[in-house]
Order: sequence, then C-alpha cells, then structure tokens
Amino acid sequence: MMLNNKVIIVTGATSGMGAETAVQLAVQGAKVMLFGRNLTRANNVKNRIENNGGIAEVCIGDVTESSAADNVVEKTLSSFGQVDGLVNAAGIIYRGNAEQTGDDDWRASMATNVDGSFFMSRAAVRVMKSGSIVNFASTCGLVGAAGLTAYCVTKGAVVQLTRAMALDHAKQNIRVNSVCPGAIDTPMLVSGHEKPIHKDDVFASNVDSIPQGRIPGPEEVANVVVFLCSDFSSHITGTNIPVDGGYTAQ
Repeated sequence: MMLNNKVIIVTGATSGMGAETAVQLAVQGAKVMLFGRNLTRANNVKNRIENNGGIAEVCIGDVTESSAADNVVEKTLSSFGQVDGLVNAAGIIYRGNAEQTGDDDWRASMATNVDGSFFMSRAAVRVMKSGSIVNFASTCGLVGAAGLTAYCVTKGAVVQLTRAMALDHAKQNIRVNSVCPGAIDTPMLVSGHEKPIHKDDVFASNVDSIPQGRIPGPEEVANVVVFLCSDFSSHITGTNIPVDGGYTAQ
C-alpha cells in the first residue's frame, strides 16, 4: 500500500471531500487523525475506516482557533508517535458578490479557509521531520468566478500559502501542494444558494462549462491527495493541481 507507516491529519474530515480523503488515505495504509467539529459524523467516518481494516482516531475542534491546531497535532503525536502528513480539507463557502457579502460572512470565510489552513500547517511543520502537506484550494483560487467573491479571495490565498510554504520548507523535505477542485458532487456544491435549489439543476448549471462533461465524485479528488501524500510524488512541491475536467484549461 502507498502510505504504510505514515500518520496523516485530515481537517474537515467529517463530510464531503475531507471524509472521502480520510477513508482513501486509510485504505492505502495511513493512520489517520480525523479533525472536525461534529463528533457524531467524525465517529461515522472512523467506523467506516475501521470496518475496512484501517486505523483512525478522532479529535474535535475548530480550525479557526490556533490552540485547536496545536491540540490536534499534540494528540496525533500522543496517539501515533509522529506526523508525516496534513490534509487541510476544512472549508466553507458563502455565495455573493462584494455588495452581498456581509462582514461576518467575509470574516468567517477568511477564518476557516485561510486562518485554518495556516494554523494547521504552522503547527504541523513544527513537528514534521519530513512529509507532505496538501491544502484544499479550488479552481476559484486560480480563476475568477462571479458571485463568489469571498470564496475566490480565500482560495487564492491558499494557493499562495502553498507556494510560500513549499519554498520555506523544501530543505526540510516537507512538500506543500494543493488540490484545486472544480464542481464536485458534495453537499457544498448545492449549499449556500439564496433559494433552495435541486441538485440536478446545480449539476446542469455547471456541467456545460466542463470539457469532460460530467461532475465527478469526491473520490476522484481524494485519489490525487493520496498521490501527493505518498512517496510517488517525492519531487512535487509548490504545485496547485486542478481537478476540474479541463475547466481551467479553457
């Protein structure tokens, strides 16, 4: 298996792409620390991993608090003895242009998407001897998107955090990359709309702009994360990889 003997922390591990990533990391042999805010959902992911023969522990906390980042790293060391990887999958989305984005929505977006990735990465590199950090950015961090001002700004910041930390820690053999998903079949894709909207309508509004002509599942993003956490990507750092069916190539 690709990740035998590796210990990896996953934030946002209780739903969507974070949960699927945690499961796929465990399938490939990693011991996984599941970090999120909802204990019930975290335990559901833990049970899913253990039912497939994997190993996982749970830590509950909020990535927007730097003390919580320090705590989950300490718990990982206590439980598994090392930290070899970090996946910053926690994220939120607020839909709206600048006029429609309130102060609280702006600050919450920055706190979760940017502060959370920074706090977790800072805590992890303090104890990692080598390894891999994978941030969840977005195609919205690479190109603009109407009606998603706060989300675009925060994901652009994650792209730059990825590049800067990759350069800072290359000599330590700590690699830092990001995945940049486009439209993915997760709860986030249909969340946050001004009016309730059916999943099929959301798919229809997105699929025409994707050259491959389909909306992928979260496992297709998780597979890229597994690769970036593994030694198969040993000479890859500072990259921001679109997982978008060709959307940003247009």
